[in-house]
Amino acid sequence: MGKTAFLFPGQGSQYVGMAKDFRDAESLALFSRADALLGFSLSRLCFDGPEEELRQTRNTQPAIFLHSMVVARRLESQSAEMVAGHSLGEYSALTVAAALSFDDALRLVRLRGELMQRAGEEQHGTMAAVVGLPPESVEEICREASSAGIVQPANFNAPGQIVISGSVPGVQAAMEKAKERGARLVKELVVSGAFHSPLMESAREGLRRALDEAAIQDARIPVYANVTAEPVQKAPAIRDLLYRQLTSPVRWSETVQHMARDGATIFCELGPGKVLQGLVKRIAPDAAVAGIDRQADLRPA
Repeated sequence: MGKTAFLFPGQGSQYVGMAKDFRDAESLALFSRADALLGFSLSRLCFDGPEEELRQTRNTQPAIFLHSMVVARRLESQSAEMVAGHSLGEYSALTVAAALSFDDALRLVRLRGELMQRAGEEQHGTMAAVVGLPPESVEEICREASSAGIVQPANFNAPGQIVISGSVPGVQAAMEKAKERGARLVKELVVSGAFHSPLMESAREGLRRALDEAAIQDARIPVYANVTAEPVQKAPAIRDLLYRQLTSPVRWSETVQHMARDGATIFCELGPGKVLQGLVKRIAPDAAVAGIDRQADLRPA
């Protein structure tokens, strides 16, 4: 019998109206809890926008986390044997694995979003998608382009789909080299900062202090970490990996491969959008893939 893996989306999956149809008594208690903890109506921002405000990193991250947690609470009777989350989604995964409480995770995610937004304003950078080249080629391109400015792979999302991140001159130089090497598509992304690059360094100190103070427990099921793509359960390792994650690439392709290696045959994305479902279909084409974004996606067990 194959194992079930729960996956949790990251920034970019938000939309106005997210989680709006989960407004029953149980979910409303969680929305109210989030609003009280943060001191503003995150739930109203999820339900009604405005989109421009929801798109701000400091709001996007807790909004996606909250949506994922609302879905996860509905599925407590249907447990997973392993979990993973893309960037911000790693906090959702750790909460479901009982390594973080809902309250601590929400506070961390809000702080992380604020720190990342500020770092993006202080150190102007950009990101770009590179499609159709192997990881080794993209890593080599980034090394060559680094003479123009900081640039490195940020997300190894799926075979032939990699995002690079860094300073504007560094990323633009790498984009030109990727086109010369025959990439099928090279596209600059609309982002508020150079996420998962050294330009996020200023955000790390504030996050480190918060992580040191957070009550992180051993995870009750394996959590596959972005930084290593390997399972982790011990609290000290979890704390260190969350700290390193801010400036390290997200090894998503390897993460899904390793979950499949360890027995996962069903991957279910919990939260807004379908980004991770699409990636899993490319990484592990034999796996069963599902997602729960809206109330209508819930099926009787």
